[in-house]
Amino acid sequence: MLFRKHETKPAPFPPEEYEPVIRSSICTGERTACVRHRETGKVHEIMLIRNAQDLAQFAGQYGVAPEAIQTIY
Repeated sequence: MLFRKHETKPAPFPPEEYEPVIRSSICTGERTACVRHRETGKVHEIMLIRNAQDLAQFAGQYGVAPEAIQTIY
C-alpha cells in the first residue's frame, strides 16, 4: 500500500520527571493530552482529545485516573 495509517506510540516518560496534563484552549475548547516536565514546565503534546474515549485511552496509557489529570489553559 502506498498510503497507510501508522500507529504512533507516545514516548515513555519517567513519572518522577513528567506529569500528564490536559491543555485546553480558552477560545475554542480544543483539548490536547500532554506531558509536562515538573521542573521546567515544558509541555510535550501527545494526542488530541475529541471525546471521553480518547481521554480514557490517554489515562490508561500513562496509568492514571482520568479525573486525576490536571487541566491547564
